[in-house]
Amino acid sequence: MSEDRTMSSAHPTLDLIAIGRSSVDLYGAQIGGRLEDMASFSKAVGGCPTNIAIGTARLGLKSGLVTRVGDEHMGRFIREQLAREGVDVDGVHTDAERLTALVILGVRDQKTFPLIFYRDNCADAALDDTDIDDAYIASAAAIVVTGTHFAHRKAAEAQTKAIGIARRHGRKVIFDVDYRPNLWGLAGHGAGEERYIKSRGVTALLAPVLPDCDVIVGTEEELMIAGGADDPLDAIRAIRAVSAALIVCKRGPMGCVVFDAAIPASIEDGIKGPGFPVEVLNVLGAGDAFMSGFLRGYLRGEPLETTCAYANACGAFAVSRLLCSVEYPTFTELTQFLRQGVTSPQLRRDAGLNHIHWATTRDALTPRHAHPKRIMAFAIDHRMQLEAMADEAGASRQRIAALKVLAVDATVAVADGRDGFGMLLDGQHGQDALFRAAGHPLWIGRPVERPGSRPLDFEGDGSLGAMLNEWPLAHTIKCLCFTHPDDPAALTARQDRELLRLSDAARKGNHELLIEIIAGKHGTLTDTTVASVIARLYGLGIKPDWWKLESQPSAAAWEAIATTIKANDPYARGVMLLGLDAPEDELLAAFRLAGACDMVKGFAVGRTIFGEPARAWFAGQIDDAEVTARMAGRFERLVDAWLAIRPN
Repeated sequence: MSEDRTMSSAHPTLDLIAIGRSSVDLYGAQIGGRLEDMASFSKAVGGCPTNIAIGTARLGLKSGLVTRVGDEHMGRFIREQLAREGVDVDGVHTDAERLTALVILGVRDQKTFPLIFYRDNCADAALDDTDIDDAYIASAAAIVVTGTHFAHRKAAEAQTKAIGIARRHGRKVIFDVDYRPNLWGLAGHGAGEERYIKSRGVTALLAPVLPDCDVIVGTEEELMIAGGADDPLDAIRAIRAVSAALIVCKRGPMGCVVFDAAIPASIEDGIKGPGFPVEVLNVLGAGDAFMSGFLRGYLRGEPLETTCAYANACGAFAVSRLLCSVEYPTFTELTQFLRQGVTSPQLRRDAGLNHIHWATTRDALTPRHAHPKRIMAFAIDHRMQLEAMADEAGASRQRIAALKVLAVDATVAVADGRDGFGMLLDGQHGQDALFRAAGHPLWIGRPVERPGSRPLDFEGDGSLGAMLNEWPLAHTIKCLCFTHPDDPAALTARQDRELLRLSDAARKGNHELLIEIIAGKHGTLTDTTVASVIARLYGLGIKPDWWKLESQPSAAAWEAIATTIKANDPYARGVMLLGLDAPEDELLAAFRLAGACDMVKGFAVGRTIFGEPARAWFAGQIDDAEVTARMAGRFERLVDAWLAIRPN
């Protein structure tokens, strides 16, 4: 047994720091085929300790990571994703000489998950003791070391150094055996799926780690390699002979068993938590999700039975979904699941949990400017209206694209680096503007509807999903629907069907969705008109991130809208007010009425800003600089008016 550790006087600021592998996982999007036949892939952050850092952060722990990434796009992706997830990245080092590790994975069936590790001289495998900072390790209540990084001498030295620092400062040491035989050189490149190959050499290298651990976690096979025995219970006894650690045995669908003292006669006699029978889609990364749940309970001092329940539930989430860390639950989602239990074995099809998952993780998918808490947007996604203006002036419609680029310049000038600014831009005339906007921190919404369509129809003649697949994730889908409660039933049913289809495509493609409702053009607008439309769509299961609504007749109408949204989706981001080409004085009056409603988070106005300047520009009466200045001036007046009403 190792000597007792000394206690550090400094209080830890992090709950844990994980050390080791960090990769980009490329998951084959086609389920049930050979990896050879995969045609497209989904990208996610991977690697056992990196998954654990993200998984614990989602569960409310303050986590950090020590690893290396390459000085290239994939390395920057990992670093940026970690930061978006709330993981401390002070220990993430950039290796200028090596590439970020890659893993290509697929799902063949419920028992076959082919994967290939691209780890030849990769950045994270080059981790060494210079990457381990005494003060940083001491800043965490616990560290997590992983078995794979004991396969390389320098990486093993790094983890051994971290263990020593942790023990000197009285911190917990958590050991995830994380046994991948081919990463120990025991199997070929094509055997990434192999989980167990007996090796006395591996056991000998892991043996010195065991006495210094507070918690040791592994599957039955992983504990066998750590303990050097051919039977799981014998292996657990062998580990106990050299370590007083809490031993956690993961058993897949049977949950887990924990041993906190002497090892009983049967493996079934350890401490257990409830298991969760769910459909298995992909087991890869499930152990990291399990560890995340376990650490949430363990480091928060929960009873072991509760800790096991957290761990088993997180593992159930992971096996029921395709990707690794991006699919792990948040604590809100986990709590709801433990409250309701398994309503269907196909956990990935639970609409309620999926919405909570989306709403509580969507901020991690894109840069911060893509999801502001308020939006002041210049809307110039107009197509028909600008075509009519150009035609009226005798100008080429090709000039519309140039106008939209100038509108971006106007918006950027008004925003002046401040948060909360955005634009509505289309891909038909606005592709160049979208490229220009990408260089600035602006929220972007893009229309998907065919201009003026009623019944609702979408742009393009092919697949909606395929079209959206080409959009950057930071672009919010905007869909305008002209609908009124008094519409004929057949029209309402057709439009609702299209909105359902769009909602499904948005969620599966990880795009935020803004639904714009205009009811006043096709019926009377009362205090309950728009609220009833919103309630109808919620009843269908459509839960957009944003609503974009016309000016309402009264404060009571806005209150009815707010009440309906809050009752049906507490995670909704809010409402944006649209302009409908209103004169500026009328729009300012609408601002004052809407601004009193806490659900209204901003505005998206178009023709009130660009109408007059665009007509003059198309007619050749003003130049580029003047049209840009006029649009900027009108937009800035609206911004100032809104901020006067809602300064925060």
